[in-house]
Amino acid sequence: MRGSLLEQRLRMRIEEALPGAAPGLQLQAHLAGRKVCDISVGDTYPYYDLASLTKIIFTVPAMMWAFEKGWWTPESVMSAYWPEFPKPQTRLTQFLTHSSGAPAVYPFFQELNLQSSVESRRQVVKAKIQEIPFEPKDESVYSDVGFLVLGYALEKMFDKPLFEIWQALREQAYPGLSTLDFHPANRILEPQRFYAPTERCAWRGRLVQGEVHDENAWALGGVSTHSGLFGSIDDLAWYGLFLRSQLLGFSKTFIKAKTAKFFTQRARPLGKGDWALGFMMPTPGGASCGDYFSPYSVGHTGFTGTSLWYDPVSDLLVAILSNRVLLGRDLKTFPQLRPKIHNWTVEELRRV
Repeated sequence: MRGSLLEQRLRMRIEEALPGAAPGLQLQAHLAGRKVCDISVGDTYPYYDLASLTKIIFTVPAMMWAFEKGWWTPESVMSAYWPEFPKPQTRLTQFLTHSSGAPAVYPFFQELNLQSSVESRRQVVKAKIQEIPFEPKDESVYSDVGFLVLGYALEKMFDKPLFEIWQALREQAYPGLSTLDFHPANRILEPQRFYAPTERCAWRGRLVQGEVHDENAWALGGVSTHSGLFGSIDDLAWYGLFLRSQLLGFSKTFIKAKTAKFFTQRARPLGKGDWALGFMMPTPGGASCGDYFSPYSVGHTGFTGTSLWYDPVSDLLVAILSNRVLLGRDLKTFPQLRPKIHNWTVEELRRV
C-alpha cells in the first residue's frame, strides 16, 4: 500500500509538469535492490531508443571486459590499437572521460555513400576521423566522436565487428535482457507501433520510429558505440541492478567488483569534468539526477529523453524513458524537468 501511495503522489507531480516537456514518460525506482516505484505518464510505448545510454550499456562494459582480460591498462594509448590515429599518445581513459580533445559532434552521415556497405562506411568514418583536428583541453568536452574512436579500438581488442562484440557481451553479462538490442541494418525487430517515435527527420524524410534517432548511428547501420540500443524500462532497470550487483560484489559472472569500482570512481579533477570512466557523475548545482544523489553517484543521459542513475550511498536506482525529442530536439523543457523528477522521487521515498 505504501508503494502505491508513493506512485500516486509521484504520478500526480509528473502529470502536472510533463505537458510541453515530453509526450510521455516511464519511471522505475529501486531502493536496496527492491522495486519501489513503477509508473507511466502520458503516451508511452513498450520500447524506446536509448540513445547515449548505449555508451554505458554496451561500450563501457565491453571496455570493462577487455580491461579484465588484460587487453588494455590505464596507461594504454590509442596507437596500440589504431597506429594511424592523429594523436597516437592519447590514452584510452581520455576517451572514456571525454578529455581526448575530440570534437563534440561531427556530421559524418552527410558525407557517406548510403549505397555502399556498412563496413565501407565505417572505414570512411575512420578516415574522416584521421582528418579531424583533436584539440586537447584542460576540461572534459562531451563527445560522440571520442566514443566512435573507442569502437575501432574494441574491434581490434576483440578481433570482432561491433555487433558480434555486443552479442558476446549480451550472452556473457545480460542473458536475461530480452528487449535490449541494436537494430542492425536499421531493421525494426518488433511491430513499429511498439516503439516510441522520436522525431520527424528532415534528412530521412519521415517520422523516425523503431530506427535509431542519431543520424550517424543510423548511417553506420544502426550499430555504434555511441548510440543505437533500444529497450524497455524493465530491461533498462535490470541493467542498472546488474551494475549495482557488480559494484557490491554480489555477482562475479562478468567482472570483479574491483574492476566495476575502478570504472565508477571519479576520473577527472574537480572542476575539470564530472566523469568516471564513461559514466557521468553529478555536477554540483546542475546534475540531471537532481540535488539529493550523492557525489559518488554514476549514470548517464540519452538525447532522446532517457536516463539511468545509481547512488551507491543511498542504494537508489532511478531509470527514466521518454521520447522528448518528438516535441523538438532543441526544446530545453525536459532537461530542466528531469532533475526535478529525481528530486520528487527521493522526497516521496522519504515520506514512506
